[in-house]
Amino acid sequence: MVLADLGRRINAALAQINKEPVIDAKVLDALLKEICHALLEADVNVRLVGSLRNNVKTAVNIQDLAAGINKRKVIQKAVLDELCRLVEPGVEPFKPKKGACNIIMFVGLQGSGKTTTCTKLAYHYQRKGWKVCLVCADTFRAGAFDQLKQNATKAKIPYYGSYTETDPVQIAHEGVEKFKKEHFEIIIVDTSGRHKQEFELFEEMKQISSVVSPDNTIFVMDATIGQAAEAQARAFHEAADIGSIIITKMDGHAKGGGAISAVAATHSPIIFIGTGEHIHDLERFEPRRFVQKMLGMGDISGLMETVQDLKLDQNKNLMKNLEQGIFTIRDMYEQFQNISKMGPLSKMMQMMPGMSEMNFEGLMTIMDSMSESELDSEGKIFYQKPIRIQRVARGSGTSVREVEELLDQHKVFQGMVKKFGKGFLKGGAGPGMDTSKMSPQQMQQKMAQMQRMLPRGMAGMNMNNMMRQMMNGLGGGGLGGMPDLSQMQNMMKQMGNRR
Repeated sequence: MVLADLGRRINAALAQINKEPVIDAKVLDALLKEICHALLEADVNVRLVGSLRNNVKTAVNIQDLAAGINKRKVIQKAVLDELCRLVEPGVEPFKPKKGACNIIMFVGLQGSGKTTTCTKLAYHYQRKGWKVCLVCADTFRAGAFDQLKQNATKAKIPYYGSYTETDPVQIAHEGVEKFKKEHFEIIIVDTSGRHKQEFELFEEMKQISSVVSPDNTIFVMDATIGQAAEAQARAFHEAADIGSIIITKMDGHAKGGGAISAVAATHSPIIFIGTGEHIHDLERFEPRRFVQKMLGMGDISGLMETVQDLKLDQNKNLMKNLEQGIFTIRDMYEQFQNISKMGPLSKMMQMMPGMSEMNFEGLMTIMDSMSESELDSEGKIFYQKPIRIQRVARGSGTSVREVEELLDQHKVFQGMVKKFGKGFLKGGAGPGMDTSKMSPQQMQQKMAQMQRMLPRGMAGMNMNNMMRQMMNGLGGGGLGGMPDLSQMQNMMKQMGNRR
């Protein structure tokens, strides 16, 4: 993803100030020059980049900072805040109501990936327990209904369309009425792709909107159009009362930064971004989470949401094992499998600060070469009979050292799951961990308690930094105490690599 390159460049510039013995106006100017250059290459509007530069300089004001203040943290916070403001439309997006009928109408340019995105959004809500369906009101593009039908069938989502009816307004009306009677909670209506200059298709879009009365109209936009996104978004907004925007094709184009910042300038809320061709390649867009993830700081709140979607507490065998204080190699393997169902493991790991380098696919390959008795063990039998390690290494095409590293990794997960209990797998931070109601003193006590509970291989971690970063990711508290980005990454790498 090209935006990941942007994140690395900005992060590298921020990390550079940690090497400077003295932080002065010259250092700040050099930092901002590098960040602005990176943003311009990502096709962000020059006016917005200039505004970011001036706002950071105003917020920091090196000469006015007291001697005891950590200037590095002040600069990093100011840059993070301005990057968030750059992609923040400042408008609350539509939220569907559970138990009610929510009609969502999709509009967009031809070739923007609208039909595929319809299925992705339907799958997203279906995975969260909503009763979802699709209506194909695109009669303009040949094969549109076949595409939606194929996608919906694969995702096991009910759909409605017609090979004989040529009036898209009639199809939309019939489909919505049918699913309303069947008490569907989210009805997604796909329409024909159109251009802002195509008057007839715009009129058709207005007629469909009038007939189905959508609760939310989503404009699907291709990220590759860059700064031109603003003009298109404004045209559709005026014609169809756009409520939300989804930006597609964010997985490989430099203009993604331009598209997001341009749309934010229209004050239209971006709700999701498409990051690939697969059905799970749709990520919820929240400005601070997006920027933190781009900078390699992880997305703890997104990770917790994903873990909760896994419904691990419904795994009776795992819960039974945990009650008996057991966490086997098979239990770890099954959790990796569950994560893979939510999307590629690499994307899941990007949500965890510093954890993206862990090779989970490689670990699963090693476990595939284990026997049933080995998988059902807690790893001790490998040390009782070391020849097992050699056999697994040969069978998986790996080295003895890699198998030993897997067993060490299992010990770490085993220790965390056993000590933190079921709450760890349900997405909680540990027993009794309602941080929103804790005083600073209680937080210190809880962090000290968690430090003592950590497995031996993680005992050297800075728990204060870890919890501060988790709270920032979860939206709790301010960012004034944010640790240096380089410190956070090093700390989280320790979590993944210590044995």
